[in-house]
Amino acid sequence: MGIEIERKFLVTSDAWRDAAHRVVPMAQGYLNDLAVVQSGAQNASVRVRIEGDVAFLNIKSRELGASRQEFELPLPVDDAHALLALCVGGRVEKRRHLVHHGGHLWEVDEFLGDNAGLVVAEIELDAADAPFARPDWLGAEVTEHSRYYNLALAAHPFRDWSASERG
Repeated sequence: MGIEIERKFLVTSDAWRDAAHRVVPMAQGYLNDLAVVQSGAQNASVRVRIEGDVAFLNIKSRELGASRQEFELPLPVDDAHALLALCVGGRVEKRRHLVHHGGHLWEVDEFLGDNAGLVVAEIELDAADAPFARPDWLGAEVTEHSRYYNLALAAHPFRDWSASERG
């Protein structure tokens, strides 16, 4: 069983751009929706993602927080396109910028389409409380806020957020 330990933060400036060494375009959708996961009717999100020229089926447990079960299976890209057509809710499109800082790899997701304007940085760690160097461009932690999860962004995109949700 795979365990993902990931913390998620808002980004306060574009200063990370100069340190980005790779950009990966991504398009993803979900085969189940936010309501069935939040209600507990299903205990995992099921995602199809195309990352550049590769694709994956991803299953992630519904726990809120930094540590969740995660399973990722490679898919042929043609199959991924067919599965994306079956997805519910909106498609999440983004550019993932890879940034090394303080001995860690940061993934800075710059969302596009219905989620344009949202930029979130993620770091994967060996433990939820593992120390790491905070880049100057890192803002508030949003790991515990489910509205920043991609499944939630597919159902309720950033463009539809109220002022209080954005604050």
